[in-house]
Amino acid sequence: MSLSDHIRAIKQEDPAAKSSWEVLLCYPGLHAVMLHRVANWFYRKRWFVTARFVSQFSRFLTGIEIHPGARIGQRLFIDHGMGVVIGETAEIGDDVLLYQGVTIGGTGSQGGKRHPTLKNRVVVGTGASVLGNITLEDDVKVGAGSVVVHAVPAGATVVGIPGKIVRSRGNVIGNLEHGRVAECGESEQADLEQLNDRIRELEALTRLLLEEKVGDGRG
Repeated sequence: MSLSDHIRAIKQEDPAAKSSWEVLLCYPGLHAVMLHRVANWFYRKRWFVTARFVSQFSRFLTGIEIHPGARIGQRLFIDHGMGVVIGETAEIGDDVLLYQGVTIGGTGSQGGKRHPTLKNRVVVGTGASVLGNITLEDDVKVGAGSVVVHAVPAGATVVGIPGKIVRSRGNVIGNLEHGRVAECGESEQADLEQLNDRIRELEALTRLLLEEKVGDGRG
């Protein structure tokens, strides 16, 4: 993939991009991916310290942390980018869109494959976390602030904590920011179900705290 292809893809995604020069000089997401290519080359040569040095320099420069071991496909667009973290064994396909504050992370200290795989054209909304050795298939959309810890089939939309599938391939999908086809909101019924679940969790926590307080008072 050429640099010009990557810049062209970013311009197609981001209506705020007025020129190729603006993207090349002012887009930290592009800079982070370019520097990752260098860091990953050193990583594959087993020059691990050099690889980490390049990735840390990229993190300082862009606010985006990509482990040099991560496998990144073509035309990854990290929009705004501040606070994005991509783990060592993460795999990201082609034409993926990540918004600011996204974590593609692990769930423990185990070895081996411990980070997610994002297939082609996946969209992950602002502040969302995708965690563990799971796979998000082609054209998956993750809503802002969601936490995804289970595999997601192709074409699905996931929202909430923990993430729940609220749209699947074949449903009518609305427009997401920057022209990507997705709707990262829930139906009214799904909203109410999640709200009720959260209320029950808070009620249980409140009862537990009150019981502990009463017990302390008796002691």
